[in-house]
Amino acid sequence: MLRFYLFISLMCLARSDTEETCPSFTRLSFHSAVVGTGLNVRLLLYTRRNLTCAQTINSSAFGNLNVTKKTTFIVHGFRLTGSPPVWMEDLVKGLLSVEDMNVVVVDWNRGATTLIYTHASSKTRKVALILKEFIDQMLAEGASLDDIYMIGVSLGAHISGFVGEMYDGQLGRITALGYKEPLGNIDFYPNGGLDQPGCPKTIFGGYRADNWKDYLREKDPPMTKAFFDTAEENPFCMYHYFVDIITWNKNIRRGDITIKLRDKAGSTTESKINHEPTTFQKYHQVSLLARFNQDLDKVAAVSLMFSTGSIIGPRYKLRILRMKLRSLAHPERPQLCRYDLVLMENVETVFQPILCPKLQM
Repeated sequence: MLRFYLFISLMCLARSDTEETCPSFTRLSFHSAVVGTGLNVRLLLYTRRNLTCAQTINSSAFGNLNVTKKTTFIVHGFRLTGSPPVWMEDLVKGLLSVEDMNVVVVDWNRGATTLIYTHASSKTRKVALILKEFIDQMLAEGASLDDIYMIGVSLGAHISGFVGEMYDGQLGRITALGYKEPLGNIDFYPNGGLDQPGCPKTIFGGYRADNWKDYLREKDPPMTKAFFDTAEENPFCMYHYFVDIITWNKNIRRGDITIKLRDKAGSTTESKINHEPTTFQKYHQVSLLARFNQDLDKVAAVSLMFSTGSIIGPRYKLRILRMKLRSLAHPERPQLCRYDLVLMENVETVFQPILCPKLQM
C-alpha cells in the first residue's frame, strides 16, 4: 500500500511539472524551422480578469470569454526562427487597457515556423477554417459579428482576410499590418485585396473610423475592405510620412508640430502631430508620424509650426538642425530635407525643401 501511495505521489508530481499554470505562446527552436512543423493552432485568451495569465480555450471550453463583449483576435505571421513575436505581450496589454474585451492570441507557431515561406503560407486557409469553427460556436452562444475584430500581421493578415471572406465581409473590423508578403496576390474578399483603390498599401495608426462600412457597402459591387488608419470622411484614405527632426536647442523642448505640404498647383494638406507632446533634445533625432488626407505627388513647399500648448508664459524657439520628410505610402519617392531652421512658437515657417543626399542615412 505504501508503494502504491508513493507511486501516485510521484505521478502527481510529474504531472504538475509538465502542465503550464499559465499557458504561454509556443516557443520553438531554429531546429524546428529546419525540419519543419506540422500545423497546430492554440487559442490563448486574455481578459481583464486574467490579464497576465492566459487561458487555453476552444469551441467547447470558453473559459473567461464573454460573448457579449468585443472579441479581438491577434494573428501572427511567418516565424522564421520559431521564437514568439516580441510585440505580442505589449499589444495584448494595450488593447485591454483601452477596453474591457476578450483578446484571443491565435498561436499557430507550429505551422508558421519554417525556413520555406510557402510551407507556412500553404497553411493559412486551414488556420482560417479553424478560426471560423470557433467563431461559429461563439455566434451560437450569442456573440455578434459586429463585435468580432481581427488584427493580422504578415501572413496573419491573410488569415484574417480569409476569415472575413467566409463571413461575406460582415466582421466588425479587420486590421491588416505588413501583409505585403511574397505570398503574392491573394483575394481576401471576392473583389480582391484589403486596399481601397487609390489608397496607400502601407497601413499604420490606430484611430477610429466609424463610417467606413456604410461607405464601402454603397459601392457597386459592395466592397468589404478595412483600413487600420482612415480619415473621417469620404474617401477615407490617409497618407503617411515620417518627419525626422534633429534639434540643437541647448535646453529640452516639449511640444507639438503642425506640418503643411503644398504642391506646384497650390493644393495643400495639413497634419497636426499631436498624439502626445514630443521631447526634443539637442542632437537627438525624433521621428514623427504625420497623417495627411491628400497625396501630393511633388511637394513644392513645406511649413512647420511648433507649439508647447501654453496659453500664458514665454514663447519658445525650436532650433532645427535638419528636417527630413519621407513618404511611407510611396517609399520610392525622393526624401526631402531642410537644414538650419528656427521655429518661433505658434508662428508658421514656410520653406522650400531640397533633395536629401542619397548617401544620408
